[in-house]
Amino acid sequence: MRTRLTGALLAVLALTTATACGGSPAAEPAKKPAATTTAANRVEPLRNTPAPSLPTTVFAADGKKVTVEKAGRLVPLSGSLSEIVFTLGLGDRVVARDISATFEQAAKLPVVTRGHDVSAESVLSLKPDLVLAETTTGPEEAMDQIRAAGIPVLVVAPAQGLDAVGPRIRAVADALGVPSAGKQLAERSQDRIAAVRKEVPSQSEKPRVAFLYLRGSASVYLIGGKGSGAGSLIEAAGALDAGAESGLTKDFTAITSEALVKAAPDAILVMSKGLESVGGIDGLVKIPGVAETPAGMNRLVVSIEDGALLSYGPRTDQVLRSVVEQLYEKRDAA
Repeated sequence: MRTRLTGALLAVLALTTATACGGSPAAEPAKKPAATTTAANRVEPLRNTPAPSLPTTVFAADGKKVTVEKAGRLVPLSGSLSEIVFTLGLGDRVVARDISATFEQAAKLPVVTRGHDVSAESVLSLKPDLVLAETTTGPEEAMDQIRAAGIPVLVVAPAQGLDAVGPRIRAVADALGVPSAGKQLAERSQDRIAAVRKEVPSQSEKPRVAFLYLRGSASVYLIGGKGSGAGSLIEAAGALDAGAESGLTKDFTAITSEALVKAAPDAILVMSKGLESVGGIDGLVKIPGVAETPAGMNRLVVSIEDGALLSYGPRTDQVLRSVVEQLYEKRDAA
């Protein structure tokens, strides 16, 4: 999630992490079926992954040459990178997690981020052999402190959409000395995504879906535009990104009645904790402008678990399937 929630939005997210990852008001019963989230919040590791063949030397996304000599203690600094490492079958080597790594197998690991800022002291206290990061991971001072301690840092290119799934998996696998497992997982992930895309119902007119980022306790209500990260997922589900289609060129823009009316979404895509933070669907339609949209009138909301929605990793097929099922089942019932 951190990869796509950049700039001003990251500053907001840092202030609202307690709400995003903690308790929030329960949704009141809705008149129509409430939104559901993805199925089991687990990753599916490959079987029989070989031991890493090390050392490896690779070029990271930041242009730096990185040599990995040991991989017994790994610290992935994003939920997506954690998913990749665990799904490659190397989860027993992970000693810490970013706050966005919310899947079950990682849940008991110590968190080494505050908000979404890395705590260099926390990372270094775990004596990692390798730190995996995104180009947006920060603050820069913390990353410099980790490098200064002699810890290799592999920076992976950010996830821009579905096309990034395979390259990111292979980049991590190559650095960890398991290229064959990376090839296998990349192919598995891409095949599963392709299978879901084939199941998307055909329609004469594509539904319009708006991605809303919500943090009710901090009064943060944003609509995604071009570059939000959700466009690729929405399009793969056979829909149109309502924010981008309405002319929103920024990644995120504050919600206004005018912006929502112009976007005219048939459905609203949200993160599950964001939906909870505004009081569920009943609270969502009270946000100015939402009730006047087709999505608000029909209470058509697609809700996906926060750590999975924009991860673009090994679970993306599950996310896409959930979006498709919720979108079209609710649309037909509306």
